[in-house]
Amino acid sequence: MFSLTAPSDALLTEGLLTAKAVMERLSQSGQRVVTAESCTGGLVSALLVHHAGASDCVEGAFVTYSNQLKHSALDVRDETLARFGAVSAETVTEMAEGALRAAARATVAVSVSGIAGPGGGSDEKPVGLVWFGLAVNGKKTKAASQNFEGSRTEIRWQAALYALQLIAGYDE
Repeated sequence: MFSLTAPSDALLTEGLLTAKAVMERLSQSGQRVVTAESCTGGLVSALLVHHAGASDCVEGAFVTYSNQLKHSALDVRDETLARFGAVSAETVTEMAEGALRAAARATVAVSVSGIAGPGGGSDEKPVGLVWFGLAVNGKKTKAASQNFEGSRTEIRWQAALYALQLIAGYDE
């Protein structure tokens, strides 16, 4: 039987409120965002487009779960994936930059790639490790990682919330 695990009420509420604030900020400044998501599977963009008016500031989203799609859709280099893996600063940097190039009207791109679990982790890259990239037109792309705890659902939602917070502070 199929079972869907929902995020906690607190994570859902915080995600929706943060997305609303991000949208308002982007709209007021005339900015447009594109997302490139792996482990979050489109949650970042889903939170943004939940709100009316999303078309004013959301250009679109790429959900690139496989390495092949990261390469073909976002121009992540095969050598980057082979050398550093999908969960790395190098990969999320190329994901964000590729999304920004592909979405000509976008001015901000956020990328997410991580290990949501419950399996797939290692000593070097444990379950809960998530890398984020932030590309902004005319600025150097930034990469950052976070280590989240909890279930697969909680890790994915915490990662989506963190990505929204990165977008919110894109000009800092």
